[in-house]
Amino acid sequence: MRKIGIVIIALILVGMLLPTGFATDSNLVITYGETTNANSDYKSIVDSFFVSQANVDLNNVNSKVITADQVNQVSSSITGKSYSSNQILSSAFLDLNDNDNLEVSVDKSKITTITGDMYISALKSAGITSGHVYVTSPVSATGESALAGIMNAYEEVTDVEIPENVKEAANDEIYTQAEIVENSGVDANKLSDLVNQVKDEVSKDNITDHDTIVNIINNHVQNNNINITNVDIENLADTIEQVQNVQGDVNYYKDKVSGFLNDGNSTGGFSLDGLLNWVRSLVGGI
Repeated sequence: MRKIGIVIIALILVGMLLPTGFATDSNLVITYGETTNANSDYKSIVDSFFVSQANVDLNNVNSKVITADQVNQVSSSITGKSYSSNQILSSAFLDLNDNDNLEVSVDKSKITTITGDMYISALKSAGITSGHVYVTSPVSATGESALAGIMNAYEEVTDVEIPENVKEAANDEIYTQAEIVENSGVDANKLSDLVNQVKDEVSKDNITDHDTIVNIINNHVQNNNINITNVDIENLADTIEQVQNVQGDVNYYKDKVSGFLNDGNSTGGFSLDGLLNWVRSLVGGI
């Protein structure tokens, strides 16, 4: 009788802890670009992509809106560009339940410049190493503004803010690569590979000297037969140097979110699966 009483209490606890109607999954977040969110047709297009690609019920997903002001806080200090509220189209969906590795699925029919590998590289620069991210837009867009939404989504899920200098370094990486792709016509995937190779070498030897980074980039440019200008190389060196200089804050952030980014069942310290398994053990495996 005592065991039955414990089971009844446990089942009551499960009922209390479950969100009403399974309302939301705290490990799922959509960030809509401001322009997309304001247009019902645009939002429907974006939602359809997320549903088809991630096989998700959007009724169970939290959402946030990324505004032009939020994007401009980052872009203005990097590129000097300023965007209006009708230019923020890129939208992103984060699934942190799927977090064995970091994966980014990009709608190539709409996102014209930033590739999945570029997002992955920038997110790793910010200390993010797991989760599945989906990026799209209702109409053609470069995809630059989506990174702000992606990082915002990680902050929402983990309740840990990414340090501002880390955000800026990651965004700088995206903006710099986008500018090179658009101005030089270099293949985006080749450029992304180049940046990753240079970042790996710089990180391995803990290099922060600008001229040394420039020489490393030049070597990889020649080895990969990539045609970019000296100005492009200088800009890449600046952004990679910036990434390297914020590694202390990156490591601090990684330590704070390690529980979330290594446990797909993380729900802020409460594991529903764990509680259900305990209840099953009490009744011999119901």
